Amino acid sequence: MSDEITANLLRIYSRPGCHLCELMIEELLPLVRDKLKIDVVDIDSRPDWRDEYGTRIPVLEYDSEFVCQYTLDVPAIERILARNVGS
Repeated sequence: MSDEITANLLRIYSRPGCHLCELMIEELLPLVRDKLKIDVVDIDSRPDWRDEYGTRIPVLEYDSEFVCQYTLDVPAIERILARNVGS
């Protein structure tokens, strides 16, 4: 994925029926709406993602860098948003 595509992108590695994934998305959306792009991807759609993440979901990345897993790290999101003010 090019830098242009991943810039200001939060990616959540998830799968259908994952309660923790749904909870992370629910908590994240109001914090970043209209500020950052969110891409929720189904790890079962690609064998490499399924092999890497397995049951270790949700995983949240920002610009391809690890942010948190299982539960949302709100202070980390606030730091990301602070860096992006005026960008």
